[in-house]
Amino acid sequence: MRHIAIVGSGPAGYYTAEAAVKKWGEDARIDVIDRLPVPFGLIRTGVAPDHQSIKAVSRRYEKTAIGDTVRFIGNVDIGTDISVADLRSLYDAVILATGAPKDRELAIAGAEAANVFGSAAFVGWYNGHPDFAHLAPDLSGRHAVVIGMGNVALDVARILAKTEGEFAGSDIVSHALESLRASRIEHITILGRRGPHQIMMTPKELGELMQLERAAPQVDAADLPPAGDDAILEPGLRKSVTLLREFAALPAAASPDKPITIAFDFFASPRAIVSDGGGIAAIEVERTRVEAGRAVGTGETYRLPADLLVSCIGYQTSAIEGVPFDERAGRFANDEGRILPGLYCVGWAKRGPSGTIGTNRPDGYGVIDLVDEDIGTGARKRGRDGLDELIAKRGLDVVTFRDWQKIEEAEIAAAREGAPREKFVDIESMIAARGV
Repeated sequence: MRHIAIVGSGPAGYYTAEAAVKKWGEDARIDVIDRLPVPFGLIRTGVAPDHQSIKAVSRRYEKTAIGDTVRFIGNVDIGTDISVADLRSLYDAVILATGAPKDRELAIAGAEAANVFGSAAFVGWYNGHPDFAHLAPDLSGRHAVVIGMGNVALDVARILAKTEGEFAGSDIVSHALESLRASRIEHITILGRRGPHQIMMTPKELGELMQLERAAPQVDAADLPPAGDDAILEPGLRKSVTLLREFAALPAAASPDKPITIAFDFFASPRAIVSDGGGIAAIEVERTRVEAGRAVGTGETYRLPADLLVSCIGYQTSAIEGVPFDERAGRFANDEGRILPGLYCVGWAKRGPSGTIGTNRPDGYGVIDLVDEDIGTGARKRGRDGLDELIAKRGLDVVTFRDWQKIEEAEIAAAREGAPREKFVDIESMIAARGV
């Protein structure tokens, strides 16, 4: 019998569990351990609340989670409640699928000003992550700046621009919906250090900006390279740049009934945040040019008004005691998924925050192939029996998958009209909802 512990219950964790079941069937016992009482990681707290079709992938994970082979153990913090060394002594393989939950630092002067947030925090706020539910951003100003040229930046801009009615069918949490209902933001600037040919935005997410009821995208045609240059781009990026060209062609008078603008400011590198009495008032930006794919400052600077700033410049994995960490890359130090004997990583914890949810599937199957190569039929370790003893000894209050189903039932029952659920946004409420 092979005993496998997977730390993290997001896409990388459950694809890895799925791969283990397909590889070994009943000849393995897989424990999926999560710090939160609820599973599915970024599917629950990272994917935009108005992208319910993407969140539906969790139903696939449920099929893996139901049964004796795979077990969910929530509300256990590896590194605090139980060490990685503890797990390595009990399991043939420990696979870290903890993702990259920390914001990459916005390393400019004034970044500590009030109403400046990283995207992990801001997205966590409107998605009801217990770590960020208290955030309370001030949306009473007119100008918002979003730094970044990926889909997360588009998500943030879109959420800020939507009407209350456009959130029908989404699972945005009530505290965020109330704040957005009272928002006075009129101008959203998406700031990027490089140009249109270097964006990481996908066509679907860009196209959504054209469907917004009260907001319209804007692109300065002067920022676009000659149209013939698009031929060298890979097809997805070429479609995205085509959409930017469509945005640039929109006449300013075409949308008089749309009071919110979403303006793309390319070739613009943030240099400093200008505060006003502790809060953000503006951002100082340096004009850039792209040389060999890199943004190079020109020395020309200007200021953009900003009452709210959200930095969407990437994420980092959280270090865990006893696990080698690559500080520069912001992920665990590993060789194609191997960290130490019996210790592995997968997903963003392995490769950094890149790729889509589906990218984690081949990643999960790949790491299980490594584990199979390394551990054979197992080393007669105690696995979940040993973990259960340790949990009892330390008095940990574990949440099972059956408990999670009760929590989910309570969230569905509490949903406002048209919403799929109303998430609990603190750990105490989640645990209370499972009942006795």
